[in-house]
Amino acid sequence: MSVRIVALVGSLRVGSHNRQLAEAAVKLAPEGAEVSILDGLADIPFYNEDIDVEGSVPAAATALREAVAAADAVVLFSPEYNGTIPAVLKNAIDWLSRPYGGGALTGKPVAVVGTAYGQFGGVWAQDEARKAAGIAGAKVLEDVKLSVPGSVVRFAETHPVDDEEVAAQLVAVLGQISVAAAV
Repeated sequence: MSVRIVALVGSLRVGSHNRQLAEAAVKLAPEGAEVSILDGLADIPFYNEDIDVEGSVPAAATALREAVAAADAVVLFSPEYNGTIPAVLKNAIDWLSRPYGGGALTGKPVAVVGTAYGQFGGVWAQDEARKAAGIAGAKVLEDVKLSVPGSVVRFAETHPVDDEEVAAQLVAVLGQISVAAAV
Protein backbone atom coordinates (compact mmCIF):
# COMPACT_ATOMS: atom_id res chain seq x y z
CA MET A 1 0.00 0.00 0.00
CA SER A 2 1.30 3.42 -0.96
CA VAL A 3 1.33 6.36 1.46
CA ARG A 4 -0.77 9.16 -0.04
CA ILE A 5 0.54 12.63 0.73
CA VAL A 6 -1.38 15.72 -0.34
CA ALA A 7 0.51 18.98 -0.84
CA LEU A 8 -1.12 22.35 -0.20
CA VAL A 9 0.78 25.33 -1.59
CA GLY A 10 0.31 28.70 0.08
CA SER A 11 1.29 30.75 -2.94
CA LEU A 12 -1.00 31.31 -5.90
CA ARG A 13 1.63 33.09 -7.99
CA VAL A 14 2.51 31.66 -11.38
CA GLY A 15 6.14 30.59 -11.06
CA SER A 16 5.91 30.35 -7.27
CA HIS A 17 9.04 28.83 -5.77
CA ASN A 18 6.89 27.03 -3.20
CA ARG A 19 4.85 25.55 -6.04
CA GLN A 20 8.13 24.45 -7.63
CA LEU A 21 9.20 22.93 -4.31
CA ALA A 22 5.91 20.99 -4.23
CA GLU A 23 6.52 19.86 -7.83
CA ALA A 24 9.92 18.62 -6.72
CA ALA A 25 8.22 16.66 -3.92
CA VAL A 26 5.98 14.96 -6.48
CA LYS A 27 9.04 13.90 -8.50
CA LEU A 28 11.18 12.94 -5.51
CA ALA A 29 8.60 10.98 -3.51
CA PRO A 30 10.27 7.90 -2.02
CA GLU A 31 9.25 4.43 -3.04
CA GLY A 32 5.96 3.58 -1.38
CA ALA A 33 4.79 7.19 -1.27
CA GLU A 34 2.82 9.32 -3.68
CA VAL A 35 2.64 13.10 -3.45
CA SER A 36 -0.12 15.01 -5.22
CA ILE A 37 -0.58 18.78 -5.31
CA LEU A 38 -4.09 19.97 -4.54
CA ASP A 39 -5.00 22.86 -6.80
CA GLY A 40 -7.98 25.14 -6.31
CA LEU A 41 -7.16 26.92 -3.05
CA ALA A 42 -7.87 30.23 -4.80
CA ASP A 43 -11.45 29.08 -5.43
CA ILE A 44 -12.29 28.51 -1.77
CA PRO A 45 -14.13 31.44 -0.17
CA PHE A 46 -12.97 32.74 3.18
CA TYR A 47 -14.23 30.50 5.95
CA ASN A 48 -17.70 31.52 7.13
CA GLU A 49 -19.88 29.37 9.37
CA ASP A 50 -22.97 30.68 7.57
CA ILE A 51 -21.99 28.78 4.42
CA ASP A 52 -20.47 25.79 6.22
CA VAL A 53 -23.78 24.01 6.59
CA GLU A 54 -25.02 20.91 4.85
CA GLY A 55 -26.20 21.79 1.37
CA SER A 56 -24.34 25.13 1.31
CA VAL A 57 -20.66 24.16 1.54
CA PRO A 58 -18.87 25.52 -1.54
CA ALA A 59 -17.72 22.80 -3.95
CA ALA A 60 -14.07 23.90 -3.69
CA ALA A 61 -14.16 23.57 0.12
CA THR A 62 -15.77 20.13 -0.16
CA ALA A 63 -13.09 19.03 -2.63
CA LEU A 64 -10.37 20.24 -0.23
CA ARG A 65 -11.88 18.36 2.69
CA GLU A 66 -12.34 15.18 0.66
CA ALA A 67 -8.79 15.24 -0.72
CA VAL A 68 -7.23 15.74 2.70
CA ALA A 69 -9.51 13.16 4.33
CA ALA A 70 -8.46 10.60 1.69
CA ALA A 71 -4.74 11.33 2.20
CA ASP A 72 -2.53 9.65 4.76
CA ALA A 73 -0.53 12.84 5.40
CA VAL A 74 -0.28 16.48 4.39
CA VAL A 75 2.65 18.74 3.53
CA LEU A 76 2.03 22.47 3.68
CA PHE A 77 4.33 24.52 1.44
CA SER A 78 4.37 28.01 2.90
CA PRO A 79 6.00 31.19 1.71
CA GLU A 80 6.15 34.08 4.16
CA TYR A 81 3.96 37.13 3.65
CA ASN A 82 4.66 40.04 5.99
CA GLY A 83 6.23 37.72 8.52
CA THR A 84 3.39 35.22 8.68
CA ILE A 85 1.32 32.57 6.89
CA PRO A 86 -0.37 33.45 3.58
CA ALA A 87 -4.13 33.96 3.81
CA VAL A 88 -4.88 31.23 1.26
CA LEU A 89 -3.11 28.60 3.38
CA LYS A 90 -4.67 29.81 6.63
CA ASN A 91 -8.10 29.72 4.97
CA ALA A 92 -7.52 26.11 3.86
CA ILE A 93 -6.58 25.16 7.42
CA ASP A 94 -9.73 26.90 8.71
CA TRP A 95 -11.96 24.90 6.34
CA LEU A 96 -10.10 21.69 7.25
CA SER A 97 -10.57 22.31 10.97
CA ARG A 98 -14.34 21.91 10.76
CA PRO A 99 -16.46 20.33 12.03
CA TYR A 100 -14.75 21.02 15.33
CA GLY A 101 -13.03 17.88 16.62
CA GLY A 102 -13.72 15.97 13.42
CA GLY A 103 -12.19 17.98 10.60
CA ALA A 104 -10.14 16.41 7.82
CA LEU A 105 -6.86 17.31 9.57
CA THR A 106 -7.77 15.62 12.85
CA GLY A 107 -5.02 13.17 13.78
CA LYS A 108 -3.38 13.45 10.35
CA PRO A 109 0.42 13.80 10.14
CA VAL A 110 1.30 17.27 8.82
CA ALA A 111 4.70 18.69 7.91
CA VAL A 112 5.36 22.32 7.01
CA VAL A 113 8.14 23.33 4.65
CA GLY A 114 8.84 26.17 2.30
CA THR A 115 11.04 28.77 0.78
CA ALA A 116 11.05 32.54 0.94
CA TYR A 117 13.14 35.44 -0.26
CA GLY A 118 14.44 36.36 3.21
CA GLN A 119 17.49 35.01 4.95
CA PHE A 120 15.54 32.58 7.13
CA GLY A 121 13.45 30.92 4.41
CA GLY A 122 10.05 31.70 5.88
CA VAL A 123 10.47 30.13 9.32
CA TRP A 124 8.01 32.54 10.95
CA ALA A 125 5.28 31.61 8.49
CA GLN A 126 6.08 27.93 8.85
CA ASP A 127 5.90 28.17 12.64
CA GLU A 128 2.50 29.89 12.33
CA ALA A 129 1.30 27.19 9.91
CA ARG A 130 2.38 24.47 12.36
CA LYS A 131 0.55 26.26 15.17
CA ALA A 132 -2.67 26.65 13.14
CA ALA A 133 -2.58 23.05 11.87
CA GLY A 134 -2.00 21.75 15.40
CA ILE A 135 -4.91 23.72 16.80
CA ALA A 136 -7.00 22.39 13.89
CA GLY A 137 -6.30 18.87 15.17
CA ALA A 138 -3.39 17.75 13.00
CA LYS A 139 -0.55 15.62 14.31
CA VAL A 140 2.10 18.22 13.46
CA LEU A 141 5.55 16.80 12.87
CA GLU A 142 7.43 19.51 14.75
CA ASP A 143 10.89 18.12 13.95
CA VAL A 144 10.26 17.77 10.20
CA LYS A 145 11.41 21.08 8.77
CA LEU A 146 12.81 22.57 5.59
CA SER A 147 13.24 26.34 5.21
CA VAL A 148 15.07 27.42 2.09
CA PRO A 149 16.25 31.06 2.22
CA GLY A 150 16.92 33.38 -0.69
CA SER A 151 14.44 31.77 -3.05
CA VAL A 152 14.46 34.56 -5.63
CA VAL A 153 18.21 34.19 -6.13
CA ARG A 154 18.57 30.49 -5.40
CA PHE A 155 15.84 29.42 -7.80
CA ALA A 156 16.28 32.18 -10.40
CA GLU A 157 17.65 29.71 -12.93
CA THR A 158 17.37 26.40 -11.11
CA HIS A 159 14.21 24.45 -10.29
CA PRO A 160 14.31 23.09 -6.72
CA VAL A 161 14.32 19.51 -8.07
CA ASP A 162 17.69 20.27 -9.70
CA ASP A 163 19.23 21.79 -6.55
CA GLU A 164 21.05 18.81 -5.02
CA GLU A 165 21.03 20.16 -1.46
CA VAL A 166 17.34 21.09 -1.51
CA ALA A 167 16.39 17.84 -3.25
CA ALA A 168 18.21 15.78 -0.61
CA GLN A 169 16.54 17.70 2.21
CA LEU A 170 13.14 17.33 0.58
CA VAL A 171 13.65 13.57 0.17
CA ALA A 172 14.46 13.36 3.89
CA VAL A 173 11.27 15.29 4.77
CA LEU A 174 9.16 13.04 2.57
CA GLY A 175 10.74 9.96 4.12
CA GLN A 176 9.95 11.22 7.62
CA ILE A 177 6.34 12.05 6.82
CA SER A 178 5.92 8.70 5.05
CA VAL A 179 7.09 6.88 8.19
CA ALA A 180 4.77 8.98 10.37
CA ALA A 181 1.82 8.24 8.08
CA ALA A 182 2.53 4.51 8.03
CA VAL A 183 2.23 4.07 11.81
